[in-house]
Amino acid sequence: MGKNTGFLEFERHDRGYQPIESRRNNWKEFVEPLPDPELNEQAARCMDCGIPFCHTGCPVNNLIPDWNDLVYRDQWETAVRTLHSTNNFPEFTGRICPAPCEAACTLNIDDAPVTIKTIECAIVDRGWQEGWIKPQPSATPTGKRVAVIGSGPAGMACAQQLGRTGHAVTLFEKNDRIGGLLRYGIPDFKMEKWLIDRRVDQMTDEGVEFRTNVEVGVDVTIDQLRADYDAVVMSGGAESPRNLDVTGRDLDGIHFAMDFLVQQNKRGAGDSEAVAAPQGTITAKGKHVIVIGGGDTGSDCIGTSTRHGAASITQLEIMPQPPEHEDKAMTWPNWPLKMRTSSSQEEGCERDWSVLTTRAVGADGKVDALECVRVEWVDDGSGRPQMKQVEGSEFQLKADLVLLAMGFVGPRAPGMIEQSGVDLDPRGNVAADTDRYATSIDGVFAAGDMRRGQSLVVWAIREGRQCARAVDAHLMGSSTLPR
Repeated sequence: MGKNTGFLEFERHDRGYQPIESRRNNWKEFVEPLPDPELNEQAARCMDCGIPFCHTGCPVNNLIPDWNDLVYRDQWETAVRTLHSTNNFPEFTGRICPAPCEAACTLNIDDAPVTIKTIECAIVDRGWQEGWIKPQPSATPTGKRVAVIGSGPAGMACAQQLGRTGHAVTLFEKNDRIGGLLRYGIPDFKMEKWLIDRRVDQMTDEGVEFRTNVEVGVDVTIDQLRADYDAVVMSGGAESPRNLDVTGRDLDGIHFAMDFLVQQNKRGAGDSEAVAAPQGTITAKGKHVIVIGGGDTGSDCIGTSTRHGAASITQLEIMPQPPEHEDKAMTWPNWPLKMRTSSSQEEGCERDWSVLTTRAVGADGKVDALECVRVEWVDDGSGRPQMKQVEGSEFQLKADLVLLAMGFVGPRAPGMIEQSGVDLDPRGNVAADTDRYATSIDGVFAAGDMRRGQSLVVWAIREGRQCARAVDAHLMGSSTLPR
């Protein structure tokens, strides 16, 4: 794959960013694509490694060596088709996926994996520019109707696959625009939303019907959908955020991360402040911001706060600081735990690890500080590290705005899930396996974060595609859709 000696001849070179001072003052994407000659060299680095571990690292099983070789040989249109054979929306994953495929790359043993994510994004962007990506409507309708609930990447992938095989698909979304957390959870500077709109237009031309501002379980019952459609797919997100259970949590100025991010994305879409923030504006401008949680959502809060003009930003993580480098012999080709710094963190924030928030304090009903303590993780013999507070390590942080980005505990139960009576797994997710994707209710399926819990966009696309095949087989007796 690629050039036999390419990995010896060419060093890894990835996309760069626009300068911090220019990018932090706007909401546009700031990744600078590689020119075609450099992409050719980077694709040439894909070695004939025998066992392509990148396949196992990629949840959608992208044919990575194949399209690397095609780019190296300047066969871009074939590369576009090969890429789309496993991934409905590579322009999404090429921007916001953390690239577990690169962690699994054989060249990552030397910390120089192939720039798989960059090449993927270049292929799909080239495909759109050249007009190679077109609607693929089915020529033979099946007469079957399918309702897909939730328009995130799982729902969109499932709907597109089912529509292309001839079923009449209606995609229901409770919000005013299609895209789920892609639309309202991912800041515009990481992925601009016209990318979603372009796919919606394609899917509309393929026959998918979109119904926004319709919340199943409120505006329409699950029983109504079961009566009107031959199959129903639950593909919503894991939207219940993990809360901070401390004294002072009810003070004004402490918000869940998604409440903060959704407002900004609505502003970016052109909504008025009354529409974007009906419960009141949440802004970081001129404030001392504390972000609790060290993951991607926390990073998104940092980048958004920076662009608001925060006075200071501090990010707290309860887990210990990870090592600068992983032990390859212990982790490769699996996703490693190691120190990572996001583009938002590079733009300016303080980061602190092994910190537990114990109390929020304020005046006149508003938060003005957090009381914290340092913790250590000790082995008590149970095999699982236990958290222990470090005596005498208490400290206080100035805080005008506290954003809770501690992850999500599962889907929202009130409404559709409670109304349906569907069985849940021990974690509160909708129970369904990864073969049939069938729930405990006949004709009702589940995929994405609502089924597996909080996860990555690439896992959502995989589950949406696999669920589509399961639904098609349920309706038709067999399916030619890929898994």
